[in-house]
Amino acid sequence: MKRILLGSLLAAASLNAFATAPGGPGCGWGNMLFEGQRGLPSHLVASITNGTSGNATFGMTSGTNGCDTSGALAYNGKSMIVLSSIINELSEDMARGEGEALTTYAVVLGVEAQDRDHFAAVTSQHFNEIFSSADVTAEQVHAATLAVLKNDAVLAKYAEQV
Repeated sequence: MKRILLGSLLAAASLNAFATAPGGPGCGWGNMLFEGQRGLPSHLVASITNGTSGNATFGMTSGTNGCDTSGALAYNGKSMIVLSSIINELSEDMARGEGEALTTYAVVLGVEAQDRDHFAAVTSQHFNEIFSSADVTAEQVHAATLAVLKNDAVLAKYAEQV
């Protein structure tokens, strides 16, 4: 089980690495060549161009090729991949108020280490709201968790950044 949780956490971390293009959204020759184009094929070819030639990396270190590293990387997707794979363990851990799956979920949500004990306590207190039925989906658990976090003074900041 530890391997599954660790693998899920690493998968989430790798997804975060590709969240926003390092160096900014206009970084590299691929972005220059396909400027203004939309859709998956254009994005893939631009990414492959940047990756195979290494020009985006050069642009980030030299400040050329439209690259700017001053912005923060962000992930605009949802944590469903990890949550779906650990939902059974998460329900058990959340009911107890501790456990590896609960810690993994907190990490994926971006809860800082100093707030994780509070996260565990709050989600345990609101277990029946978060896991409202036996057949609850990962999306429903995620939405309910965010709703609980929004109503807590310490944890509200984590609901806003997701």
